[in-house]
Amino acid sequence: MSQISKKYSKASDNSDPEDHKTHTEDDAIKQKPPRAKLATFSALSNRNYRLYFIGQVVSNSGTWMQMIAQSWLVLQLSKSGVVLGLVSAANFLPTLLLGPLAGVYVDRANKRKLLIGTQSAFALLALALGLLVEFRLVQLWMIFVAAALVGLVNTLDMPARQTFVIEMVGPKDLPNAVSLNSVVMNSARVIGPSIAGAVIYSLGVGPNFILNAISFLAVIAMLIMLRTSELMPATRATSKSGQLREGFSYVAKTPSLAIPLLMMVIVGTLAYEFQVSLPLFTTDTFHLGAGSYALITASLGLGAVVGGLGAATYAKVSQKLLVAATLAFGLLMILMSEMPSFPLALIATALTGAASIVFLSTANSLLQMTSLPEMRGRVMSLYGVAFLGSTPIGAPLIGYISGHFGGRSGILVGGVATLTAGLLAVIYHRHKANATRI
Repeated sequence: MSQISKKYSKASDNSDPEDHKTHTEDDAIKQKPPRAKLATFSALSNRNYRLYFIGQVVSNSGTWMQMIAQSWLVLQLSKSGVVLGLVSAANFLPTLLLGPLAGVYVDRANKRKLLIGTQSAFALLALALGLLVEFRLVQLWMIFVAAALVGLVNTLDMPARQTFVIEMVGPKDLPNAVSLNSVVMNSARVIGPSIAGAVIYSLGVGPNFILNAISFLAVIAMLIMLRTSELMPATRATSKSGQLREGFSYVAKTPSLAIPLLMMVIVGTLAYEFQVSLPLFTTDTFHLGAGSYALITASLGLGAVVGGLGAATYAKVSQKLLVAATLAFGLLMILMSEMPSFPLALIATALTGAASIVFLSTANSLLQMTSLPEMRGRVMSLYGVAFLGSTPIGAPLIGYISGHFGGRSGILVGGVATLTAGLLAVIYHRHKANATRI
């Protein structure tokens, strides 16, 4: 304790209790507690992150344009929900097979240079597919190949993007930046499908792929413009044998990482298959076309934007928040599956989107903040495997269920699975709390 602190402490001990009480009450009146400041966009005060944010808004909008166009193209060529699911499976199979290995590489790499490379590859693949469509050369097998190649690039891109954020903003602003990233992604889910629907209606499917290729130039330009002197790169893992096994062992021994990842496996496999379930929900349940599919996709994204802004403003990242978001996400998906009309389905879809993004951003932040810097790439690659790599299993399964039991059934199965994941987490945390008391 400093001399000044001792002085005031002693004076306080010798003072009259009534005087002390009066002063305390006066101080309480004069010094009202400060209002909590809203920090919704605090990460954007960082110049590097601000540039990255702008690039992501443009690029993700283009990506959603391509996703809508690709799903619609596959349905036109195949008329099958199972085939639509298999294309999604081809897209995410590389993540399932190679994700953990990619995490080892990301932990060793210069993430900025790696991202410039992956974004360039995405642009070339989108351009190639767009030209094939425009020249009427596209066949179903080509879409499968393109989806697999995009997935291969994404296997490196996803953990690199996730872990690069903390190098731009630091640990303090990480939860805010992660939530804002989700806002970007889901703002694009509103903007991209809206544009895609208009482009498909007026110009056809092909231009969506070409516009997506152009959109990647925004990210590449922003990555080049970053001030490297202001980055806070994590300590790179040195190349040595056993690093893949080391990553698995580290997660297995850390419950604060293992539990969110296991929850993500369940939710990612059966709930986050909207690229399959929403087209079938729209066409099979309500007998509507491409414009309505784009609209319900935009509704999901709009809700997620609101949820992401809420998470960025108020949410304190915790296991309790993760469990609450999981339970809400599951219940809302079940509600969404039972809506009797398309307008009501749009409302329920928006609410589902809000809960889904709180779940996603909370899980992401928890994993990054809990993991060691030199292990973060491997941890986030496992997050990618759980979230995206599970699609080769979940997408065909949801496609089959929706195709054979109706468009509502795929949404319902996802909701029940998510609710189950939340309840299992509740049971685990209660068991852990009881064990601690004993």
